[in-house]
Amino acid sequence: MPETAYADIIRTHLVAFSQGDTAILASYPDTTAVPGGFELTAFGRQCAISTEGVFFDGQPDWGPRGVIVALLARHAAPDIPVETPWRAFRELPDSAPYVGAFRAHTEQILVPHVAALYEQRDAITARLQGRPPAGDAPGDWSLVLTPLPKIALCYHFYLPDEDFPANVTCLYANNASRFLPTDALADVGEYMSRFLITLLP
Repeated sequence: MPETAYADIIRTHLVAFSQGDTAILASYPDTTAVPGGFELTAFGRQCAISTEGVFFDGQPDWGPRGVIVALLARHAAPDIPVETPWRAFRELPDSAPYVGAFRAHTEQILVPHVAALYEQRDAITARLQGRPPAGDAPGDWSLVLTPLPKIALCYHFYLPDEDFPANVTCLYANNASRFLPTDALADVGEYMSRFLITLLP
């Protein structure tokens, strides 16, 4: 990807990260320190972070997704992720300006695909190393995904019936805001939902 207006933002976050305690990120689940940076899984793809930028499958990403990963590094915190009770996006700190966009770009974008996602649920779960939430869950299918280390989402999918149309809700792990700012968390939901759609045949 050629450099964009986000390139300087990404570099700024990565410089700030490199000047802090980088060992915190190294302690994240499924994150490995390598010469010159770190490797992790982000949005279901192999990702690398270095002072040169953010790379997906070996290619630099100078877009919003690269910004999110750079922010994850800059905001690395030693806290243990706590999933439950799951929180609606509107319950996150300072989420009010983003609630409408979150509903449209993370939840509503999936509604036309609920039936197809349900049919592919086993393959999607395996592909993304997802799992069902603990205990009883609402909806016809529920799936916990980890788009980024320490950032978990819980999707509830509702198939259409005679009384109600299809619906999707996406919840966040209880302390997700310890690891990313709320606006970046909104983008995490959007990119994860878009990636789910790409997995459909």
